Amino acid sequence: MKSNVMLATRRNFVVGGIVAAAAATLPTTGNTATGANTVSGHANSPAKRTVITKDGTRIFYKDWGTGRPVVFSHGWPLMGDAWDNQMFLMASHGFRGVAHDRRGHGRSDQPWEGNDLSTYADDLAELVETLDLKDIILVGHSTGGGEVTRYVGRHGTKRVSKVVLIAAIPPLMLKTPANPGGLPISVFDDIRAGVMNDRSQYYKDLSAPFYGANRVGSKVSQGVRDSFWLWSMQAGLKGSYDCIKAFSETDLTEDLKKIDVPTLIIHGDDDQIVPIADSAMLSSKIVKNATLKVYQGAPHGLFATHGERLNKDLLDFANA
Repeated sequence: MKSNVMLATRRNFVVGGIVAAAAATLPTTGNTATGANTVSGHANSPAKRTVITKDGTRIFYKDWGTGRPVVFSHGWPLMGDAWDNQMFLMASHGFRGVAHDRRGHGRSDQPWEGNDLSTYADDLAELVETLDLKDIILVGHSTGGGEVTRYVGRHGTKRVSKVVLIAAIPPLMLKTPANPGGLPISVFDDIRAGVMNDRSQYYKDLSAPFYGANRVGSKVSQGVRDSFWLWSMQAGLKGSYDCIKAFSETDLTEDLKKIDVPTLIIHGDDDQIVPIADSAMLSSKIVKNATLKVYQGAPHGLFATHGERLNKDLLDFANA
């Protein structure tokens, strides 16, 4: 009896300690009420890793390392964790890596409104200004590339020194009379239907073309595909659904013309999600000072499948 009581007491103590520790990591109501927009520089406590935008949306971000900032914008329907390898790389080589979860995605709020590229860009601007980041290298993958491009279009490059667009959506994904090489609206209607009808299974299926796992000889692990599903399921339904229109129907041509800093454009020639012919090949001709690197046989999720090459190119470009 005495032994059982001691075990129960010890178990309660351990569980209680875990609960208390977890509770201690949560943002306090007071911090949320005052907002995080007064925070500058590093924000190392969990309560401060949130920027509150003008419409009250909380944007979660990660902040690793010190030095020149490299700010990462993720693709749909993922979250900032998709950049962990690149964040680790840059923070380990004297840079400061910052990656946020877009509104409607990951650990950020899931508002009903504002799920469009202009608002995404404004959220990014608030993050940049809150942390007072300067001389930034902006990196965007897929929809994140559109977010970065719209950021420059709306906020300029006064805080930006370089831009990297990886498998990015600009200038326009949708087929129109002015963009005959784009994808028909039916493609995006199918995506919407998949998200609405059974998004969990849809994301599991989408991970195959995303990483090229449906190609003969693919070595993509199940773990990589599972990560895609895990990240995607943390995005809210409304944000995910609205973002489809944002990444497919937003014309970023004029925004690309406003990029006036050195720009690296990286794209795989086997990208089944954002075909290279109507994206990187066009963007590289519009952006001044653009360098195009085509990864032969690379899929859309090349940050995972071609991580070693991408990391080298990122580091070389950052140090150049």
